[in-house]
Amino acid sequence: MSALHPDYISTASTIARQAGTLLMEYYARGVKTEYKGSGTVDVVTEADRASEKLIVEALRAAFPNHGIVGEEGSRAQSTGELIWYVDPLDGTTNFAHGFPVFCVSLGLARDNEVIAGVVFDPSRNELFAAERGSGARLNGKNIRVSHATNLGESLLGTGFPSKKRHLNPNIYFYHQLTMKTHGIRRAGSAALDLACVASGRYDGYWEFNLNPWDTSAGVLLVQEAGGKLTHVDGTEFDVAASRDVLASNGLIHQELQNEMLRVMQGRGLEPLPNLTEFAKARS
Repeated sequence: MSALHPDYISTASTIARQAGTLLMEYYARGVKTEYKGSGTVDVVTEADRASEKLIVEALRAAFPNHGIVGEEGSRAQSTGELIWYVDPLDGTTNFAHGFPVFCVSLGLARDNEVIAGVVFDPSRNELFAAERGSGARLNGKNIRVSHATNLGESLLGTGFPSKKRHLNPNIYFYHQLTMKTHGIRRAGSAALDLACVASGRYDGYWEFNLNPWDTSAGVLLVQEAGGKLTHVDGTEFDVAASRDVLASNGLIHQELQNEMLRVMQGRGLEPLPNLTEFAKARS
């Protein structure tokens, strides 16, 4: 397949690095946090809004006919053939607490198919980039998914929402898959989790209640690195309508999907420990 318009990846990479530099300036001096809605901990920062402003202005200047959909409210021509999905600071809660796991994510979709994507981790100076049909790279070097062939030897990633966690069913999936795998990590950035699958750091990843700006770039990274990506129930992934994602190296995908199905059907679930007995044993 012929290469895409050369400006897509190079321009997105430059913009992501500029936004990452801005984020690190805020990170170094601390940020003011706001809490949206009563009783929630959905942190919004000055850095988040400043990063999105920088990205949107740069994308408009470079590609004036492209649509833009951003996490912090940008909806410039949000319909059309070519749309950028922008997450100016994925991992906001980490950022606000000084935990250095966050990134900038830019994904470009043509007629609902992601064709270019960039994820930049400024604290590690790692730039993940992919274009449809041309592979995935980390700081210019090709990356591939892992070679793990069974779930028991696999390291997985997942995520939980920053609000209304009591309404999220993921704790059941987490509990069951913790016992079926070599371990599960919860880093707090969907884009970086997908990049970890693409680069072989994770063997698989799943999460619920996501948005297109969370997944657009990471989805393409996984696919171009040789992995597999579906919805949790195994149906074909749709970036515009994405609410959940199941990504893997491809080799463990069916086994992982089967375990997800078992949890959804309530079959063969291991009981949670009895806390009363645990407390007695400790005393």
